[in-house]
Amino acid sequence: MEATPTYPKHRTAAAFARAAAEVACETLWPTRCAVCDASGDLLCDACAASLPYIDTWRACPRCGAPFGRAQCTECNRVMLAAGNRERLPVERMASALVLTPQARRVVCAYKDQGERRLAAVMARLMARYVPPAWVSNPAETIVTFVPATSAAVRRRGFDHAEKLANEVADRLDLECVPMLLRPKSADQRGLSRAERHENMARRMAVVPGATLPKAAIVVDDVCTTGATLYAAADALREGGAQRVYALTFARAWS
Repeated sequence: MEATPTYPKHRTAAAFARAAAEVACETLWPTRCAVCDASGDLLCDACAASLPYIDTWRACPRCGAPFGRAQCTECNRVMLAAGNRERLPVERMASALVLTPQARRVVCAYKDQGERRLAAVMARLMARYVPPAWVSNPAETIVTFVPATSAAVRRRGFDHAEKLANEVADRLDLECVPMLLRPKSADQRGLSRAERHENMARRMAVVPGATLPKAAIVVDDVCTTGATLYAAADALREGGAQRVYALTFARAWS
């Protein structure tokens, strides 16, 4: 007769305690949809189906703007000049959603309302928008992220971009490496396009002693004007990266 496996009592007790804690938490604070607030899932099926997904056939093939395939309003010469640039510092950019009130509710629930489990949900959607060319050579490619400011980390209790980048890296089967120092800059919210670019200019730097691979995918939650991602790309290129791509959950569009 095959022996029944036994487990140390302390392990069994710990597992039981964790399960009981999870049940208690779900009873007191049931999981709710980040968009419609219905109980059950972090993102219910109905809301997931109605999210403003970006159609890649209509998006700009360079900067990923949602409706820039024929004539992009975001990365043309005039808009680049507003940020004191002549060309994009990234090879390509991509985002999963247009930044509508629906998408914003997901982002806010994740960053500011403590629902960190949404990182996995967001990363799953983001990973679908990564073109095969970005990960064609996994040995020479890493995932990194735009680090939140020290003040934001203290306020939220975690670095939202770092957690999101780790989830994305898992789905792409790549390594996530913190390559950038936390920026010392004013909060971007409330600033105009030109002010955002000026605020972030030269504010990013690579971690001292870091060795960059040939390609890096920079992750952040939202792309508004691109100022933060551009500054990150500048620093990574100066640090030795040959190709820099940018991936976000949502993309603002004017």
